Amino acid sequence: MKDSSQGFTLIELLIVVVVIGVLATIAIPKFSQMRTKSYIAVVTSDLKNTASQQEIYLSTEYSYASTLASLDMILTDAVTITINEATGTGWAATGTHSGLAGQQCGFFFGDASAANATPATTAGTVMCN
Repeated sequence: MKDSSQGFTLIELLIVVVVIGVLATIAIPKFSQMRTKSYIAVVTSDLKNTASQQEIYLSTEYSYASTLASLDMILTDAVTITINEATGTGWAATGTHSGLAGQQCGFFFGDASAANATPATTAGTVMCN
């Protein structure tokens, strides 16, 4: 006897839906964590690039730049870097990404105040909260 019915049973379809639901429950939080890490990596990279540009600027102008426009910087989309302090002997900046709610990264160098680069606490090191 040949069975002419084709297709899936209701039980088989429910099992597939449950398996997809379990996989989504595992994958979505991991994706969110990876996205946050990538945003932090982008801000960190832009702050390090700013540090490099500041050193180039210092070699020609004998002081650190107080604006990004002076450095001819092109930032990554959705990243905002603010130079909070700039003198002839040090500078401090903070950076944020529009995808990071309430988080920021900071960097300071020389005799600049760490308070102007919160959450950075060590000169020459990018730190994020």
